[in-house]
Amino acid sequence: MTMIGFIGLGNMGAPMVKNLLAAGHPVKAYDIVPELLDATQATKAESAAGAVKGAEMVITMLPAGSHVSGVYMESVLDNAEAGTLLMDCSTIDVETARTVAAAAAERGLDMLDAPVSGGVGGSEAGTLTFMVGGPDQAFEKGRPILEVMGKTIVHTGGSGNGQVAKICNNMILGATMIAVGEGFVMAENLGLDKQVLFDIVSTSSASCFAITSHCP
Repeated sequence: MTMIGFIGLGNMGAPMVKNLLAAGHPVKAYDIVPELLDATQATKAESAAGAVKGAEMVITMLPAGSHVSGVYMESVLDNAEAGTLLMDCSTIDVETARTVAAAAAERGLDMLDAPVSGGVGGSEAGTLTFMVGGPDQAFEKGRPILEVMGKTIVHTGGSGNGQVAKICNNMILGATMIAVGEGFVMAENLGLDKQVLFDIVSTSSASCFAITSHCP
């Protein structure tokens, strides 16, 4: 079993921790909101640094690049022991991901950027898709833990490439959602029933995730 330090117990992080615990991995967790620590059975750390000390792997799931940069530069890198694998599962900008990974490498630490797709439901079910950037050996080391939390694990290449894949995926999804919305408004304005349109486009060449998963 792998001793894991986990920082960030929000809507995505807390279910990920529960799946790690269910698989038998000991987890020491921290969040700036104390109440969130009560939502899992993880060992409570008093600080981000405390979650890192003694961990074989550190996983972060945070809101934005500034939070990721802050916690790594101020807590994680100074307290991670030699051989500790670092893994950030947040969705952040590529530049920050590569900057933090470079800082980790300077300390002799391997780091993966591993943003996810699948939402809270996927986090709870352990069926997330992980887009993973980082060194080959780090990816192979982290794969068994990723497989506890996700169903599809894809190595995208070097540091930051996981974030590249995630932002491209989000851009494509956003564009298709706009197109779907515009299409249904146009149908309504021209007198076509929305259910009739759905029945057509969901089974034709326009079918996509935005149609099958987001339409009311």
